[in-house]
Amino acid sequence: MTEISNSLMTLFAKLSTYDERSARLTGIGLMLLSIFMFSFGDALGKFMVATYSVGQLLWLRACAALLVLAPMMWRHRADFMRLERPWLQLLRVTLSTLEVAAFFLATVYLPLADVITYYLACPIFVTALSAILLRERVGWRRWTAVLVGFCGVLIALRPSTQTVSWPAMIALGGSLSFAFLMLITRSLRATPDIVLASSQFMGTFTLGALMSPFGWVTPSLGSLGLFAAAGCISVAALLCVNRSLKLAPASVVVPYQYSMIVWAVAFGYVVFGDVPEPATIVGAAIIIGAGFYIFLREQKLGREEATVSPPV
Repeated sequence: MTEISNSLMTLFAKLSTYDERSARLTGIGLMLLSIFMFSFGDALGKFMVATYSVGQLLWLRACAALLVLAPMMWRHRADFMRLERPWLQLLRVTLSTLEVAAFFLATVYLPLADVITYYLACPIFVTALSAILLRERVGWRRWTAVLVGFCGVLIALRPSTQTVSWPAMIALGGSLSFAFLMLITRSLRATPDIVLASSQFMGTFTLGALMSPFGWVTPSLGSLGLFAAAGCISVAALLCVNRSLKLAPASVVVPYQYSMIVWAVAFGYVVFGDVPEPATIVGAAIIIGAGFYIFLREQKLGREEATVSPPV
């Protein structure tokens, strides 16, 4: 695991000295690669929770991720001793852990594309919550985009007494948790990336350790390899996202994160035989359009962008 971590860091360190055009193209490529890896990891997680509990997935996945991150955590160990606003850090880790657990729990009962669609609403939730909680000024254009986005969520949700299910509510709750997580992360910008990333995996490790004894199924050697792969893929995808945002402006690379819905539909169909309902496709398109408009308005006004980052 140490060799894997060192190799990854060496590779990403080399991706730092291109001219502007090459840096942007490399940033876009890394963002697309990260979204593919996150989507593949999500599909792998959905496949695993068909046999094993969500607690086992969280715990064993986090074990592999923390082993990969251990050399970097040791190298930056001093940063863990001087955290800014520790209680806010704890709240952030709690929200991160809950949203990851909600995501994989929802995939037990819902098609992958449906769960991803609800999570794509995150920038819409962030914009609305920023106005309410942070007193940020949100103009009528972005409020209109928020309302349109909520319409997209309702279309995808297909609300009625027969169609609204608790798995869908769990997915929406996870999306809201992720939105609060983004708001808190905004105010913890001085915290080093390695601290933010590793603390999230520590949170899922803790929750998974508490949950996994209930309904424990002893994994085979092959399953252990899949759990380890899920953790390693998450770390590699996270590193790709971070490097992408350092090589190219966020306004260039962040919109490519919406390609996640394409992979979710593809993996859902190929691996699980899921065919998305027309309402899901229409709702996803409306959500993506509203979120993309909000992002462009944030960039135009010189504000911090409300972005969608795949679940760690």
